[in-house]
Amino acid sequence: MGNRLKEVLKGQEHNYILPFLWQHGEEEAIIREEIARVHESGIGAVCVEARPHPDFLGPKWWSDMDIIMDEARKRGMKIWMLDDDHFPTGHAAGKVKEAPEELHRLFLSERYIDTIGPAQGTSLLLDTLQMRGLRPTISTPQNAIGQNKLISVVAVRRDPSNGTLTGDSVDITEFVQDGTLYWDIPEGYWRVFMISENKDGGSKEQADYLNPLDRDSVCILLDTVYEAFYDRYKADFGKTFVGFFSDEPGFYNDEKTFDFHSKPGKPGVVLPWSREMPALLEEALGLDYRKLLHLLWQDAGDLSNRVRYHYMDIVSKLYADSFCSQIGEWCRAHGVEYIGHVLEDNNVHARLGSGAGHFFRSLWGQDMSGLDVVLWQIVPGFDELSFRWPAGETDSEFFHYGLAKLGVSLGHVDPKKQGRTMCEVYGAYGWTEGLKLMKWLTDHMLVRGVNYFVPHSFTQKAFPDPDCPPHMYASGKNPQYRYYKHLNQYMNRISHLISGGRHVATAAVVYHAEAEWSGKSMYFHKPVKELMQNQIDCDVLPIDVLLEAAGVKESKLHVNLEDYECLIVPYAEALPAAMLRSLVQFAEQGLAIRFVDGLPLRSSEGSDVSAELSCLADHRHVKLVPLDKLAQDLIADGHYDMKVEKYEPYLRNYRYLHDGLDVFMFFNEHPNHTIHTTVALSVQGDVYAYDAFLNRLTRLNITREKGATTVQLTLHPYESTVLLHGAALEGYANVALRQHTAGAGLELKGEWTVSTADAEHYPQFKEWEKLKVLTNMSGPGCLPRFTGTFRYETEFEWNESESQALVDLGEVYETAEVWLNGEPAGVRICPPYHLEIDGLIKKGKNKLVIEVTNTLVKDQRDFLSAFAQQEPSGLIGPVRVKSIHNEV
Repeated sequence: MGNRLKEVLKGQEHNYILPFLWQHGEEEAIIREEIARVHESGIGAVCVEARPHPDFLGPKWWSDMDIIMDEARKRGMKIWMLDDDHFPTGHAAGKVKEAPEELHRLFLSERYIDTIGPAQGTSLLLDTLQMRGLRPTISTPQNAIGQNKLISVVAVRRDPSNGTLTGDSVDITEFVQDGTLYWDIPEGYWRVFMISENKDGGSKEQADYLNPLDRDSVCILLDTVYEAFYDRYKADFGKTFVGFFSDEPGFYNDEKTFDFHSKPGKPGVVLPWSREMPALLEEALGLDYRKLLHLLWQDAGDLSNRVRYHYMDIVSKLYADSFCSQIGEWCRAHGVEYIGHVLEDNNVHARLGSGAGHFFRSLWGQDMSGLDVVLWQIVPGFDELSFRWPAGETDSEFFHYGLAKLGVSLGHVDPKKQGRTMCEVYGAYGWTEGLKLMKWLTDHMLVRGVNYFVPHSFTQKAFPDPDCPPHMYASGKNPQYRYYKHLNQYMNRISHLISGGRHVATAAVVYHAEAEWSGKSMYFHKPVKELMQNQIDCDVLPIDVLLEAAGVKESKLHVNLEDYECLIVPYAEALPAAMLRSLVQFAEQGLAIRFVDGLPLRSSEGSDVSAELSCLADHRHVKLVPLDKLAQDLIADGHYDMKVEKYEPYLRNYRYLHDGLDVFMFFNEHPNHTIHTTVALSVQGDVYAYDAFLNRLTRLNITREKGATTVQLTLHPYESTVLLHGAALEGYANVALRQHTAGAGLELKGEWTVSTADAEHYPQFKEWEKLKVLTNMSGPGCLPRFTGTFRYETEFEWNESESQALVDLGEVYETAEVWLNGEPAGVRICPPYHLEIDGLIKKGKNKLVIEVTNTLVKDQRDFLSAFAQQEPSGLIGPVRVKSIHNEV
């Protein structure tokens, strides 16, 4: 029997949940109480966050941390530590401000002056009082020299007919003296560019942050925070204290802290810089690289693209080495792990600003892959249309089809990740988010392969804490807290089944970062969306991995434990020359390659790749495919792992292998429509359905044909299922076939007695009134401001001979618990609200009690909840009791 399945069924799965635990400096009893609430909800770890604490690394902090460590040791829990006192990571508890100037943030800036010649004996003021900021009321260009270090002054000739820059340029840095340029201007129009190092112009909130491109600057964080924890808890390292978490470190080189479009070419933006950059740019661009620096801002065709490609390549590698890899190496040397995530929002994962330049490089040094979902980034049903969220408008295609795929792909291809991908989840959706939406978000992640979760969050501050709700316990005021353990058990069970083995995917899609730096390009998630909507699973592969860790064997692309039947290349005007050479080699070795919407036109570096492009254009294993025909092309060529009866764009799927156990997860991602279809799985033999809420197996009725096993699949909105196959199931051959309903059943139309209880007084109910027709309890005529539990009681006659039955509650908002004849029938936190009542129902009169719990939004009406539509409250129905039978 497969160990994973046995462990899950015996309740021995591992813990995969580590929620944020916010510290404000509360009393000892409150700290211990909150950890107890975490533990009793089925969670075995916490990630301690100091952001709201008034004394990080001071006496009160260490006193509080000692309490947390003591409580964790007693309970056998694990402790992770969010690694700074501010969000995002990089403040180093304020120590950067005290560090030498050369370790502070450093940027490259551009300013220019337009001139006309011929003109002898002219001079240009490069340094003025205004430019030094002595007259702040006047808007002035970014400092170019003065207290900053001048890198170069270059004059570029302009075309007199349209003003565009030409290739005629001259380095005139040598003519600068004491802030003034003395230059005899040649005939024509010239634009004089001044490029300088400076410390200004980035995000003001991160003004005292470290420079992530400088190893010595990053050491301030290690020396200040990491070493302090090691000094105090070294005996716990690798035992109770298991690691550190970095939260959204990045460049933050744009005045707007969370700018998602910051990259070379953006007017006026300063660019990340470090002491190593000049030598690296000289190596990439040649001795005259200073004459090209203005092209980081100015457009001059392919030459600008080449300069920007090399710049982004250098800064993203420097970030990877100086920040992430250095911290990861420290952690592993000290017996703990390093996790976290960067900012990915709206495609910034391949950009500057709040990004870190390159998703895969930015997290390569960590021990898990990571991502986050907060602030209404992902909303059921808004997978194509944008959604108005607190940061503007979402790129919904990225959030739904790209974000989690980035994370899990890194988890799959980097050996040190061990197949682990963490998602910070649920945060800052407001109190309108309850367990129903949390379950949908959880399934969205699980079905893509995310298997570690950082719920956001538990807070020890007295309710109501306005800081980014929802909060799981909320001083006992969250009425859904008592049901939170059901979600956590579900999450841990499925995470256990999709960990420790091997993911199976048909296709690999090339990550687009280098293509975006090099010219026109297609986002990687465009082809990923086409594949996902046709149940063709894929991973996203960075060019670094394809060049360094990929190989073709028997016409399949092998990376780590993965093997892919085909490689998809999103449209790129240019790709690195080495990548184009590797694509030729892959094709020669028999790998099927699909270029979406066209072949590249050139290399990113500008080197000659005409031979490679010609070979790819004519190769028998290479095809050019329009984006909207990509999935059909792969299916026609047999590149799929499972086949669905008809087009189901909202059916998500994931396959995972253990020795003796094949795991298939399916999820209906549509918020309203039920999916009825058949799925042909490429396996032979019995298939079982695993219910992760009930921790129960049922055997499915299957059809065997042409080397495949066909299964009927019905998934309601918010519903998922896990199908299992393999030798590990041989001991379960006698479990019942899945039960099916018979007929419409008995609709309960009698009178309902309705009572209410808020979270503090539950289970002490007060009768509200009696209803003949079920209705929205948050409607204007009922209890629109009530948050808590509605209790519905009724009686009905049952005359069927069947003792096996279920109760279908119809519409419920949103958590339901049911009792029949005084016996518990179960809990449901999302649709479908169906509960089996076998052995509880009897002939004659039966008493049914249903408790429905809504969210705190009806009472709190917080800012973050104002971004989404509010659902009703209570039991809407219709409620039906149905006979069921076992299929034979």
